[in-house]
Amino acid sequence: MIMGRFLFPDEYYDSTYSINFKKYYRHGYRAVLFDIDNTLVMHDFPSDPRCLDLIRRIKKTGLKICVISNNDEERVKSFADSVGIEYIFKAGKPLAKGYTMGMKKLGTDTETTIFVGDQLFTDIWGANNAGIHSILVKPIDKHEEIQIILKRRLEAPLIWMYLLKHKMKTKK
Repeated sequence: MIMGRFLFPDEYYDSTYSINFKKYYRHGYRAVLFDIDNTLVMHDFPSDPRCLDLIRRIKKTGLKICVISNNDEERVKSFADSVGIEYIFKAGKPLAKGYTMGMKKLGTDTETTIFVGDQLFTDIWGANNAGIHSILVKPIDKHEEIQIILKRRLEAPLIWMYLLKHKMKTKK
């Protein structure tokens, strides 16, 4: 087994905003779980018009949505309420429990749920632990807290190995 295989996403995109969610619905998926910060909006930012439009379009496809965050309830609830979706706060990523709770809230399972996030060591590892289809996206903003910058430096060689293994670039 390749070192870090449990950290490899099933897919890798340039942005959450470039994912064709209709395609996932056509392939039998019925829910999408998201990380919030640097996946849907910049770190600690509220929802914005682009995010609201994306959520509206995803809901229109028939997919249910829940955000899964390690952040506190005030941050997560405020964001989720502003876009009209379910949420799990203090999810304990990379443990599977938050993902499992999200699927339970949405009435889906590992075969019908995808996850989208921007970090390997929390988001993707957790989705893989939960047994759901994992999608890594590039972070929205480069300005981050020091602990996340350090994690990104550790992630870089793993992303390089992933891209080398798949002989592809990120999807546009």
